[in-house]
Amino acid sequence: MNKLKKAVSSQAFNSFLASLISIGVGLACGFVLLLILKAPAALQGMKAMLTTGFSSPDRIAKVLYQAAPLLMCGLSVGFAFKTGLFNIGAPGQYTMGAFFAIMCATQFQMPWWACLIASMLGGAIWGLFPGLFKALFNVNEVITSIMFNWIGMYLVNLIFANTPKALANFWGATNSDRTADLNKANPGALIPKLGLDEAFNSPYMNISIFIAVGLAIVMFIVLQKTTFGYELKACGMNKNASRYAGINANRNIVLSMVIAGALSGIGGGLYYLAGTGQYVLEKVLLTRGFDGIPVALLANSHPLGTILSSLFISYLSVGGSAMQPNFSSETTNIIIAVIIYLAAFSLLMRTMLAKLSMRRKEKEEEAKQ
Repeated sequence: MNKLKKAVSSQAFNSFLASLISIGVGLACGFVLLLILKAPAALQGMKAMLTTGFSSPDRIAKVLYQAAPLLMCGLSVGFAFKTGLFNIGAPGQYTMGAFFAIMCATQFQMPWWACLIASMLGGAIWGLFPGLFKALFNVNEVITSIMFNWIGMYLVNLIFANTPKALANFWGATNSDRTADLNKANPGALIPKLGLDEAFNSPYMNISIFIAVGLAIVMFIVLQKTTFGYELKACGMNKNASRYAGINANRNIVLSMVIAGALSGIGGGLYYLAGTGQYVLEKVLLTRGFDGIPVALLANSHPLGTILSSLFISYLSVGGSAMQPNFSSETTNIIIAVIIYLAAFSLLMRTMLAKLSMRRKEKEEEAKQ
């Protein structure tokens, strides 16, 4: 038992250390880039990126506001990873969740909690199709997920464009290329602030982050403490072995993608029901779903670790905006992209750290003998 605890503890420590190394190397590369572009302002720019997020209550509020949907997308991708699936369809599921939430808010004038449930349903439906194709026809979920990303985006744009009540110009605005401002269309659909906006002096602050953190804890309990979670992970590790053990692998594949889709859908609902953003009818996939991939990688797909990684990436994003005008927005995006990209190498770093730890233990045992 003690050996098992030590092994688990060592594995968790290696994962944490690997993530820290990825972050450190990414920040170092970002600083080198700043030196190349504009050396005199590099130090000040890096300082702004690393300190702005906690410089004032309203900046903290924006970090938490951006982290909530990011956390849900990270949970979605991480949950699928844990069950052996790669949910690259998070952008489409996020879009469908946003669509269901906005339609329920504008067309049917539903309260915020009903709109949020609808967003979960929309994401779950869009996660169902890749799951069914994978379970019934063994079609790789990456292919179907990418296809459904684009299908979802064009379908949502088509329906919104032909639903006047969902568009901003129906409610007195001049824009017809974006959805309605919920502050005018249906204030009851806005996620409650409970006085947090006044406490943080920011319109961005509401209870979204608490909802997202609560769902992350629920996902942790499901995966680590329930029979259902064990079966899902068993199917991810070895589908044939789990079938031999009597586990319905096909059912679990479908359920895994449905749950992952529901989590991304909630992310879309949390973002657009905040009332500070409007869905724009563009022919571009929403990037927040893709951002869930590095969030999950940086956290090693651990639901609780995803909370920290989403906060970190949101923190960098808010800090990056403070680097202007010395550095353009493209420069800050490159730095954040480098850090996020290096997060993908945390798995390689964990493997290297595990090997070093094993060699050290072998040398210690040899020395004792």
